[in-house]
Formats: sequence, C-alpha cells, structure tokens
Amino acid sequence: MNKTSALVDSPAPGAWEELVTAALLGTERRTPPGCAPGREAPLTLLDAAAVETVRRRAGLRPGRAARRPEPAAEDSRPPLPGAAARRLAMLLADRPGSGGGGRRSTAPDLMELLPQWLATANARGFAAPPEMLPALLDAARGRTDLRPAALAFAGPRAVWLARLNPDWRFALRATPGGGTALPDLDDIGGIQQLWQEGLFAERVALLAAIRAREPAAARELLATTWATERAEDRLMFLDSLRTGLAADDEPFLEQALTDRSRNVRATAAELLSALPGSALAARMAVRAGACVAVDHTRDRPTLMVEAPHECDTSMECDGVVPKAPAGRGERSWWFGQLVEAAPLGTWPGRLGGRTPQEIVALPVADDWRSELHAAWCRAAVRQRDAGWARALLGAPGAPEAGGPGAVSLAERAKLLATLGAAERAEWVAGFIAAHGLSEAFQLLGVCAAPWATPLGRAVVDALNIARDAGSYPWSFSGVMGLAERCLDPSEASRLNGLMAVPDEPEDASPGAGGYWAEAFQRLVTTLRLRAAMQEELGA
Repeated sequence: MNKTSALVDSPAPGAWEELVTAALLGTERRTPPGCAPGREAPLTLLDAAAVETVRRRAGLRPGRAARRPEPAAEDSRPPLPGAAARRLAMLLADRPGSGGGGRRSTAPDLMELLPQWLATANARGFAAPPEMLPALLDAARGRTDLRPAALAFAGPRAVWLARLNPDWRFALRATPGGGTALPDLDDIGGIQQLWQEGLFAERVALLAAIRAREPAAARELLATTWATERAEDRLMFLDSLRTGLAADDEPFLEQALTDRSRNVRATAAELLSALPGSALAARMAVRAGACVAVDHTRDRPTLMVEAPHECDTSMECDGVVPKAPAGRGERSWWFGQLVEAAPLGTWPGRLGGRTPQEIVALPVADDWRSELHAAWCRAAVRQRDAGWARALLGAPGAPEAGGPGAVSLAERAKLLATLGAAERAEWVAGFIAAHGLSEAFQLLGVCAAPWATPLGRAVVDALNIARDAGSYPWSFSGVMGLAERCLDPSEASRLNGLMAVPDEPEDASPGAGGYWAEAFQRLVTTLRLRAAMQEELGA
C-alpha cells in the first residue's frame, strides 16, 4: 500500500512509457520506476501499471458528442415487387459450395445469376430494399464485376452507407467525386473551380461527363492545364478522348506526340491512327505501303513483305516503339506497328484495287502471313472496320477456322466484337456447327446474352453430340456454365430429353453419363429459375 501511495503522490513525467519499456524488456533488465531491484520488482510493476491505468482513465476529458449523420438521400425509384425482393434475398444469401471434387450438384449457382438479376432490375428502374443494402454491398465488395450494377441498383444510399463503413469504401471510389455531385455542365464557374481545385478522381469524372456531352469543350478544358499536369495524370486525361474521338481532336493529339512521357506519346499515336483522315495515319500509310507489294511474277499474285531495316526518329515521333519485346525480332516488331496504324482504306488502292476479302486471300511470301494478318486484325479492331473484320474472320466453316491459322481465336474474338450482335451470333453458330465446342469458348464470351436462337441451338446440339459420343464431360464445364447464364430461358423445354442418364459407349469416360445428366438437369433448372426471375421483375 505504501508503494502504490508513493507512486500516486508523485507521478513522474513519462511514467507510462517507462512502465511499458520495463514490461517489454523485463524487470531483470530494466528496473520499474519507483521500486528497488529484486524479486518484488514484477509485482511492483503490475501495481504501478494498475495505478497509472486508473490515473490515465480518470484524467481523460469527456469528448464532444459526435454529430448525428445527415439522413440518406431519398430514392424516388419504385420499390421492388415482393416476389422479386424475396428472390434477391435468396441470391444474396447463396455462397459458393465448399465441397471437394470437381463435380457440381444439380442445384443452380445462384451467385452467378445475381449479375443478370441486377441488370434486369436496373433496366426496370427499381430501387433496392434498404434492409438488403448491407448484403448487396458485401457481395459487391467480394466481386468487382458486380460493382457497377450493384451500385447503380443501390442508389444514393450506397454512398451514404459507405461513408460509415470502411469495408465499403469502394462505393466512394466508384462514384464520381466520392459521392459528391458534379456541377451542372452549364455552370462554367463551378466547372472551372472543380477542374482547378478538385481531387483527381473528381476531375476525371468531370472531364468524362463533359466529353460525353460536348467533346470540344472537354478538350478545351484539358488544354488549359495540360502543360502543368503530371505525366500519369496526362495519360488518364488523354484516355478520356476516346469517347467521341473525331477529326477536331487531331491538333491536340499531334501536340501530345511531342510529350515528355513515352506512354502519353504512344496513346496519342494510337488515337490518331484511329482517325483514318489524320496526318499521322497518312504518314503511317506511306511507311506501311512501302513494306508490302504484289509480286506478279509468280504463278499467282503474291504479297511480298520488306520490313523496315531501322526505326528512325520520325517513326519514333509517330509512336513507333523502337525496342522489341523479348523473343521478338526488331524488324517484324516495327513492321507490325506500321501496318496496325495505317488506315485500312488505303490498302485496296495500293494492292491493285482488290477488296479486303481478295487481299486477305492472297498468299504471303517468306512466312510473313501471320505477322501481316495479325497487324490487320489489330487495325480492324482499332478502326472498328467491320468490312475488314469480316474478311479476316473468313467463313466460320473454313477448315483453318478450328486450327492455328493466320488469325488466332483470340484475334477472332476481338474481330467479332466489331460486328453487330446478330451477325456475331450467326458467325459463332456456324463455327460451332463446323468445329464443335472445344475451340468456341473464347468466341462465346463476346456474344450478347441471351444468345440468339440459332446460336443457342448450335450450342445445345454440340453438347448433345458430345454427350452421345461419350466425350470427356468435364472439358465442357465452362461452356455449360456460360449456357446457364446466356441460353434463352425459352430453350428449357428442348432440353427435357437430355436429363436422363445416357447409355455409355465402351470407350466413354467412366461416369460420363451421370455427369452429363446432372449437368443438363442443372441447366434446365437454372433456365427455369431465370424465367421466374424475369417474370417477378416484370421483364
């Protein structure tokens, strides 16, 4: 008692820090303040810590009461129908199974249906039930692909909740200005103030909003501070010019070709090459045209390629990267960049007035075919040229479509994205009919959902053929997963006959019949569930 009394009467400055140090080092190495070394030192340390703890707590001044948060903004959208709200609760409560093995049950994967449910609910303009917002934000926290649709459905209350829970901060980052409303686009003073003083995310959102409405005004706003922006910020701002890119942007982009940052120069060159009428595109057309010619001395006209022997300063200024990646020849690297940036519309005139289909069909000497066609693919994607995309895609049933041709499956997927949804689905349906599903997964990923009827039936027919042949079933699990999400629900009735366990051929994979039956049962159940979801949402 006397020891503690002495400590209470005369607290030393920094006493708590001394006690902490003695506890960390041990009383044998550091004597606690206010006591002698010995066996009693540990007890003295604990007594002193207890007294100091009481002193520290008693010495705290009461803090000010926190201000109550402002109420969340009202959501004027209509509430969900009762059945749809119950369905949402079911989808949010589902979690991926933790069972071992690669075999799934016949029950639908509800979490995989949530993106489609959200898209339909947003299209119908419904508001999220307030009591489900925490679960919805938790789901979006774990899956970045859900965030845009989930935050649109959650509405302004998502931002209000995100300010109160650090786990949901992604909602603030995903919302322009962290939930702060952008000024009216007619408010010149407010726009200038936000552009000059706002956070980077706010400025990006502001520039994107203006660009979507008045492209020239956005470009002029960017020009006012371009010279003083950081290189990484210039790159992000320049990327916003992809929206509404037009010939009027050329002078600004030509100026950006002289930027200090290599990445900024490369992006400016890419944007200029997407403008077939730009001066850079014309310069690239001359360079690329000098590399490709038609040789008429052979049995049939043949394309000859003479790749550049050097990357000169003018090429570098126009965005050609001089250093080739590891494992890539320098000349082919430079050649590919020139052809990719050249306007596709110049090739028919330079190659004897031939159409894109005729040009692509020409043989190419000295193993340059893959390099040339790959560069044309990149050009068609960049310039959104559907005519050249069709020529490079070729007929879906062509023999080389299923193997390593001049245009890979990855390049075909990008080319398909330049076509309309109906034409895209028709081409992939023809590809599947000719080559089956083993190579079609990448191509199916670029087709709009729900799949058009010809495409859906081509997929089902190919799965049925694989099932009857006793094919290794697990190799089609990815296509089955896509079918569950993308096949039109009206196709469920056509699948009823496939849910039974088939007779297995002698050379079939063991257990394949049972797997196929379960997979088709799950597919039918999922399609019926999707149909019920659409009906509940009034779609």
